[in-house]
Amino acid sequence: MKRLRFVTGVILLFAGAVILFLFAGTCGWLRASTSSPAAARSYLGFDRNEYPGDAAMKMLRHDFAYTSFWLSPPPGDKTNKNTWTGKREFLRAQDFGFVVLYRGRDAHELKTEARAKELGTMDARSAASSAKAEGFSAGTIIFLDIEDGGRLPAAYHSYLRGFADELAHTTFRAGVYCSGIPVKEGSGSSITTTEDIRTSEAPREFVFWAYNDACPPSPGCVFPQDPPAPAASGTSFAAVWQFAQSPRRKEFAAHCPPGYHSDGNCYAPSDVAHTWFLDVNSASSPDPSAPNK
Repeated sequence: MKRLRFVTGVILLFAGAVILFLFAGTCGWLRASTSSPAAARSYLGFDRNEYPGDAAMKMLRHDFAYTSFWLSPPPGDKTNKNTWTGKREFLRAQDFGFVVLYRGRDAHELKTEARAKELGTMDARSAASSAKAEGFSAGTIIFLDIEDGGRLPAAYHSYLRGFADELAHTTFRAGVYCSGIPVKEGSGSSITTTEDIRTSEAPREFVFWAYNDACPPSPGCVFPQDPPAPAASGTSFAAVWQFAQSPRRKEFAAHCPPGYHSDGNCYAPSDVAHTWFLDVNSASSPDPSAPNK
């Protein structure tokens, strides 16, 4: 009888341990499932018109997760030469992400809405062809560089529609690099280019890279490990925020904290010789142009 009571006790003890283990596991699962998700972080990147060289890019990788990559000659280029051509594989080997760029037309080039749409279609085909030649995969976001600010004229919107619609046919996605700085329109109202495009081009879904180097909201020429989120730019729907430009634009960045060099440019911490001035960006991804981001 004593042996029976002993065996029964062992069984009950074992069963209790199993129940306690299962209960603890359930509680742990409940705690895990109801806990708040980890806060999303932002990633630091840079852009510049001219390729700084392979050695410089290895150095800059210490400070940045991603870099710009031009598919066309950048704005203001007089030689019609793109110095980024052929560099994608080298940069990928350095574990760089990308913000892929194509130069957009100036507003004065777009005389009529019909012609503007034709040019948008042509530029989309050119951008897609260059992207494929560089090895970018389907779904890559190509940001159209728009230098005009404020509300865009009707012809420019026709250009954007032509670009976005044709780019979709080539399996790439359309993004825009444009101003997130408010421009006064009278009667106390103002408009940003980001909001103008988002409102006027619906239901087309552009990905937005907003530039706003005014302090505030910009922190100035700084390089934090966890930079401010793109939504802090004043464009809540931005995926990328360019918050510092070189050279510093005094009309916007005059009140920025110290950080810009005495020559007015912004240099990365690893560039101790101040050789490669650049623009600084924050993004919600370490590879902002990647497919499905």
